[in-house]
Amino acid sequence: MTTYRVCCFLRRFRAASNEPSEALGDVFQAYAADGGGGGGGGVMGEEALRRFLREAQGEADGGDAAAAREVMAFAAEHRLLKKGGGLTAEGFYRWLCSDANGALDPHRQVYEDMGLPLSHYFIYTGHNSYLTGNQLSSGCSEVPVVKALHDGVRVIELDLWPNAAKDAVEVLHGRTLTSPVDLDKCLHAIRDHAFVSSPYPVILTLEDHLTPDLQSKVAKMIKQTFGDMLYTCESENMSEFPSPDDLKGKIIVSTKPPKEYLQTKNNADADEGGVWGEEISDDKPPPAAEKSSAAAEEAAAVLEQEEQEAAETDKKTQPQGVDNEYMRLIAIPLTRRKHDMDQDLKVDPGRVSRLSLGEKAYEKAIVSHGAHIITFTQRNLLRIFPRSTRITSSNYNPLMGWRYGVQMVAANMQGHGRKLWLTQGMFRANGGCGYVKKPEILMNRDPEKLFDPTSTLPVKTRLKVMVYMGDGWRFDFRKTHFDKCSPPDFYARVGIAGVEADTRMEETKVMMDTWIPTWDHEVEFPLSVPELALLRVEVHESDNHQKDDFAGQTCLPVWELRRGIRSVRLFSHKGEPLRSVKLLMRFDFS
Repeated sequence: MTTYRVCCFLRRFRAASNEPSEALGDVFQAYAADGGGGGGGGVMGEEALRRFLREAQGEADGGDAAAAREVMAFAAEHRLLKKGGGLTAEGFYRWLCSDANGALDPHRQVYEDMGLPLSHYFIYTGHNSYLTGNQLSSGCSEVPVVKALHDGVRVIELDLWPNAAKDAVEVLHGRTLTSPVDLDKCLHAIRDHAFVSSPYPVILTLEDHLTPDLQSKVAKMIKQTFGDMLYTCESENMSEFPSPDDLKGKIIVSTKPPKEYLQTKNNADADEGGVWGEEISDDKPPPAAEKSSAAAEEAAAVLEQEEQEAAETDKKTQPQGVDNEYMRLIAIPLTRRKHDMDQDLKVDPGRVSRLSLGEKAYEKAIVSHGAHIITFTQRNLLRIFPRSTRITSSNYNPLMGWRYGVQMVAANMQGHGRKLWLTQGMFRANGGCGYVKKPEILMNRDPEKLFDPTSTLPVKTRLKVMVYMGDGWRFDFRKTHFDKCSPPDFYARVGIAGVEADTRMEETKVMMDTWIPTWDHEVEFPLSVPELALLRVEVHESDNHQKDDFAGQTCLPVWELRRGIRSVRLFSHKGEPLRSVKLLMRFDFS
């Protein structure tokens, strides 16, 4: 029994059990009952196990034998085999819950064709990669850069500003109260950690607010720090981007050429709501005027006014001249916007480039120029960045960019919440290498068949999801973490984030007073564009008197889900894996 003290009374609850749910027990018995090769009774023999792996888990003929050997080896290692080699019900359940039976293949590696131009891939992109917290008053450090690279991020952004004496370069969020970090520290962090998690190229985007003499210093620092790792382009204009395979182990600088330097001001934006972020909607472009708290509005207004005043000062004091060494470092030039979307998105057949759009400009563009964006991104790179006055470093729904082929949807990695979880989920695909090949529907160049993510599309496949049960909270959290007077009351939320037609969220019933909730909840998702669909999973603890407690989340690429009963590890609000917490779920496609 488990006891909780309420005033001077003790409340007693049944102790958590390691027994599988009734539904999972039925699955075991269905195969163990007539399992040949040593099966029968309460034991599953190897032949019965192979049949389970073929019929329930989707293993192909031939692959089932190797998979069965892995299961048996796991059971033997944990002493879960009966004499004669049969798998017990406990052994079967323990294997189902193991990482070896994960929803994504634990042995998965890069499997997509990495020999295509960079424009053919979604790229794991960071924004303000040096910030440790909010964009108004937090510190700047090389530590977030290191963490991003270890997490698989392939695009690092640094904002470069002169120091107070105008004789050195600092990295900080300009015209705010953020404390600076030396550029040298950031460059060395990138050099030392760029390829820890992935061999594919790191793109270094620079927001440059420097004079030519400081640009010359930066050029020397970059060349000395990166050496042979630095990729430089022999010609001034590329007719086509190299591939990730061509650029393995390389660091690529991308910024606006000095002669095209243009001071920009940022637009005010509303803060994101809720502790773990507002719910993901179908994400039609939001109204022009968004509501925000009085504090956020005031901070945004002050920041915008300061930027306008500083921009005017910069225009008056900007020295003349261009540093040629700095120019030669820029392998992927950022095109200066003409503020005419027809011109900005014009495709040059002889030259490729990168365009950068703020969130607000992009939201307008997908309404008036959605097809142009898809065509533009088939050859060129497009980067969308969050508005700088998202004070808490919150993010926006990255699917708004991916639906139109945008490769570089920049995310504040310190802005935890549902929208960052989607980014983390997307880049679990393709072995977590930071590059995910865009689906063919976005690369079709036939004007008559150009993809329109807002249109009514036929259903391609149906994903059936069964949420059996969850466990592990009792090991990772204090007994009173969720509720001081009783075991927690868990419920799960399962849904799809994708194109507008596919976006949907379902909720299970609440399982009262238990650390091992059994929901046995099944839901079916018709998917029109499964190539862009992400499976969202959240668990919360129901609380009648205040906001429900967060108990874990994950986001998984639908196109890589393994069929059958699978273990799904949950992550914290900050995206860190929880040590013990997992769900058992079943996935079927029809």
